[in-house]
Amino acid sequence: MGVWPRSLRSPRSLARYAFSERSSLPSSVSLHAVSPLTFADLKLPKPLVAALERQGITTPFPIQSAAVPDALAGRDVLGRGQTGSGKTLAFGLPTLARLAGRRAEPHRPRGLILVPTRELAMQVHDALEPLGRALSLRTRSAVGGTSFGRQAEALRRGVDLLVATPGRLTDLVEQGVCFLDRVEITVLDEADHMADLGFLPAVTALLDRTPAGGQRLLFSATLDRDVDTLVERYLTDPVTHSVAPAVASVETMEHHLLLVSPADKLAVTAQIANREGRTILFVRTREAVDRIVAQLTSMGVPVGALHGGLTQRVRTRTLADFRQGRLSALVATDVAARGIHVDGISLVVHVDPPADSKDYLHRAGRTARAGATGTVVTLVLPHQRRSTIALLRRAGVRPTFTRVAVADPELVRLTGAREPSGVPFVRDWSHTDRDRRTGRRRPSRNQERRPRSRWSAPRPRRDPAA
Repeated sequence: MGVWPRSLRSPRSLARYAFSERSSLPSSVSLHAVSPLTFADLKLPKPLVAALERQGITTPFPIQSAAVPDALAGRDVLGRGQTGSGKTLAFGLPTLARLAGRRAEPHRPRGLILVPTRELAMQVHDALEPLGRALSLRTRSAVGGTSFGRQAEALRRGVDLLVATPGRLTDLVEQGVCFLDRVEITVLDEADHMADLGFLPAVTALLDRTPAGGQRLLFSATLDRDVDTLVERYLTDPVTHSVAPAVASVETMEHHLLLVSPADKLAVTAQIANREGRTILFVRTREAVDRIVAQLTSMGVPVGALHGGLTQRVRTRTLADFRQGRLSALVATDVAARGIHVDGISLVVHVDPPADSKDYLHRAGRTARAGATGTVVTLVLPHQRRSTIALLRRAGVRPTFTRVAVADPELVRLTGAREPSGVPFVRDWSHTDRDRRTGRRRPSRNQERRPRSRWSAPRPRRDPAA
């Protein structure tokens, strides 16, 4: 096993082979690494290990114990792990450790993490910012739908690690407030999803602005579409770490296919959404999200909407309400699937069957994270049965089949469904007028405020004599 077959000696063929389920990997590529006792065994800086311990994080997951040593050594890394396997710390910890000890110049970040969605960017930022603070590193996020001026001001002061979406980072670069010529480490997270969303031209343009000799870490669930082109073009002699096949977990997830009639589908959806515990319901379009949320809230179910057509402020509020228990369920699109990281989600419901097996895997990955257990339910109409069964087979899932109706005892047993109250649910937005850190009430929109930075346009002042 020490010599590669002749057909596997190019970076592209090696990456494809290493990411396939049938591969038998050499010693430089780990499939199921054994976790060491603590993060200290990974030779991470002591302040970083102490910061992890304060959060109760002491034992690395397999993808972390496999990828961190190579990334710390400066190697390019190609990694794959299923959702919830700990990929954020797998690339975040070595990135922070290698950036420690120096400060960034104004407008020139030293580390860059590119992610496909706003929610995922905020999730990665929230996970790494307190760890970076332990090393005196400044971590900032740059995403669309939030203040461009604040992001430009943060870059002017100096940002060591920037977590960004390709669109907003392109805007910052084109406006001359961010330069990538000092980037030492570049991370691409969810690269396959970037390809699905059509971001790869922007990603390659941004990578071309980074130094050619910089370290690159790429994490992706698959190497389809143009992701393998990124590997061949930008990664140098990458070491590959794969800790899970690209199929749904059968050990920690229960998969059920519920056959429903068109007349019962809405009522069954409402009963499932009204269960105890955190639930996410997935549909295909924004219009479907808004329609189902309106229907469910009118029936008394406390649900919120999450899709790309909402402002970032509303999306952030909705996720916060879901985490804090003010909402028991979310209705979301596939675009939002990869950015939702909320502990304790026990049920995922495919109200609309996904378009392909990869979407099924990423929807299902919102539950059973980090070794927890969860249930995945797919509602199927009679004409969808054959196509949905074929899709689940491609995802490596063998679900149980159950025909259910409204208030069916089997539906209650599988999902914990409950009858909604019938009293329309009215969402309380008053708590969102307070700042998350200080608890103080934010100024209302009609109150005049001075611009927060030199990039903000000043607001017109009222004439006192008017």
